Amino acid sequence: MGDVIDLSSFTRSRDGGRAEMDLALEGVSCGGCIARIEGGLKRLPGIDEVRVNFTNRRAHVAWTKGVTSPEAIVAEVERLGYGAHPFVAQQVEDDEAREANRLLRYLAVAGFAAMNIMLLSVSVWSGNVSDITPETRDLFHWLSAVIALPAVAYAGQPFFRSAFGALRVRSVNMDVPIALGVLLATGMSLVETINHAEHAYFDSAVMLLFFLLCGRYLDRAMRRRTRAVAGNLAALRAQTAHRVQKDGTVVEVPASSLRPRDTIIVRPGDRLPADGVVIAGTSEIDESMVTGETARRALKGGETVYAGSLNFTGALTLRITAAGERTLLDEIERLLDNAVKSKSRRVQLADRAARLYAPLVHTAAALTLTGWLLAGAGLHASVMAAIAVLIITCPCALALAVPAVQVVAAGRMFRGGIILNSGDAIERLAEVDTVAFDKTGTLTLPEARVTNAGLVARDMLETAARLALSSRHPLAAALAREANERRMFEDVSEHPGEGVSVEIDGRAARLGSPAFCDAVWTANQYGAASADSLIAFRHGDETAIFVVQQTLRPDARAVVQALRGRGLAVCILSGDRAEAVAPVAAALGIEDWQAGLMPGRKVELLRDLKARGKRVLMVGDGINDAPSLAEAHVSLSPITAAEISQAHADAVFVGQRLDPVAEALAISRDARRLMTQNLLLAVIYNAIAVPIAVAGLVTPLIAALAMSGSSLLVTGNALRLSFAWPFRKAEAGPPTETRQAKLAMP
Repeated sequence: MGDVIDLSSFTRSRDGGRAEMDLALEGVSCGGCIARIEGGLKRLPGIDEVRVNFTNRRAHVAWTKGVTSPEAIVAEVERLGYGAHPFVAQQVEDDEAREANRLLRYLAVAGFAAMNIMLLSVSVWSGNVSDITPETRDLFHWLSAVIALPAVAYAGQPFFRSAFGALRVRSVNMDVPIALGVLLATGMSLVETINHAEHAYFDSAVMLLFFLLCGRYLDRAMRRRTRAVAGNLAALRAQTAHRVQKDGTVVEVPASSLRPRDTIIVRPGDRLPADGVVIAGTSEIDESMVTGETARRALKGGETVYAGSLNFTGALTLRITAAGERTLLDEIERLLDNAVKSKSRRVQLADRAARLYAPLVHTAAALTLTGWLLAGAGLHASVMAAIAVLIITCPCALALAVPAVQVVAAGRMFRGGIILNSGDAIERLAEVDTVAFDKTGTLTLPEARVTNAGLVARDMLETAARLALSSRHPLAAALAREANERRMFEDVSEHPGEGVSVEIDGRAARLGSPAFCDAVWTANQYGAASADSLIAFRHGDETAIFVVQQTLRPDARAVVQALRGRGLAVCILSGDRAEAVAPVAAALGIEDWQAGLMPGRKVELLRDLKARGKRVLMVGDGINDAPSLAEAHVSLSPITAAEISQAHADAVFVGQRLDPVAEALAISRDARRLMTQNLLLAVIYNAIAVPIAVAGLVTPLIAALAMSGSSLLVTGNALRLSFAWPFRKAEAGPPTETRQAKLAMP
């Protein structure tokens, strides 16, 4: 026994006489487990809030002090059939790593056993139609039993524990029919081996375990990767800050010690440690985490800034408005956590089918056993008839009906440049009726381009682009991509906030703002909304101004039209400026768009759509999009997105084209239809086979062949998805639309 844990040391006090605690859960395997735990805890007196996160098996519980206790909460979780202990992030990661290693060992044992038993089974099958002797057949059956019995007992533990836990709380999940089918097939095979029968079914039981363990291991590995990437928000936090004391001195303090109304200095290259207002200084900051816009924002006195933003060119003096756990960065984390917890309550299609299907099958088998016993049949004959009912009702087919389609659909999506992050993403993609796009990096290409490069003399463009290689400014980076020669000029001087300068061929050269280069321009002269989109170059007496803007993905307009053609509503939810979003919406013909949205506001809009019965696909790429990606019914993110956004998206697509979004929807709808067909095939098959088995007209061999046949049937039906035409060939639209979509915009 382990040491007794003082749970009170892991509780946190809240206002109003309340307390809260985070628990790490053991034995949680599906959405039904989450519903049982949340429902059971909410029945305790004094419980105010319960949220369970399926991804990291974490339960957040809040209660009224004095009404209940941490010990009572843990005891209730254990009474429900699950384990619980205080949530410690590193301990949970260690536990997950150990569980992943255990699954890998289970998988290895099942695979080794399945291969060897199949070799023996093939020998028996071929020998039964040729000249195998009964003694040799019995030997092969016993060898199979020696391999299968310990393999099933060891490798089947994840399913046996889950099934037993569900049965303890009078529920049924997908693991119940799997565990029962494996145990009965193994037990019946042992009985048949003892009775010198021609057939045994050890191979079916072990092979089923092997394939299901493959899926379970990959699912757990995917969740571990998601959690690891999702933790990267911590990298945006400044650990220290430079606070201005009352006597005017500046001291370095931990960022956690900052309080509202403190005054701090933020130096160039530092991240902002708290939310605040600029009271002195000018600079440029990267706040893509807030707006999604990668272009730097020029700051002046009185403007609001947020923790996690990166300061570039000048020192800033800030008055703190929010610090500690009240900054926008913390709000993004809370939004993410709540959204993930909400989505994890979803019960997948296979589990929903098992809740209806498994009780009927088990009842039919029990009635068969009882009926034959009452009819005077012997115990062996009655048990064999009941087992034949269970075998012929194909828990294998039920278990494979959905995963088989998921595997084929995932493969087809991968070939189309779509990488799934979530096992049930296909089901949710098939239910979408509304598509919400972010703008920057999603509808537009992630990297800005020089849109008027063809109007500038080639030698001027090449010289300016080479000089741009020496600057870290985003506008200069866009210009640098136009350089054919990637060799930097020597002795380049940098002028913070203005640009860079150097002497080229005996003449002074400057690259930077129009004012720095003494280049004259008028508003909208170059089709740009502001000077923020311009970078100037002067070489001697010659000047050039380059317009740097983002461009639409080449097939964005065609994809939007195709989505509408499928009856889907399309909108834009962007944190960027209205003057930058409006041209994009106009170019794509999207009338429903909103700009200047903070991360929390995006989540609110998605919740409003959900409350109206809409099922929204969110497509975004920025850190500010991560909460809305997690909140949406389902989400996609481009491969160029921030890592935390990729982690909370259900799928990631590659390339510069947008058509993987529409292709994912098309494939998912086909896959959902095949999943439903497979489940219906299992029902129809059982409606025909069960009465025959109940009547005792089916031998165990025929039942096993029928079981295998049903599995092949659902697998073959799933494979039909591989032969469908990709979306881009059927609905990508004419080339003229692609050319029109290359519109430049601010």
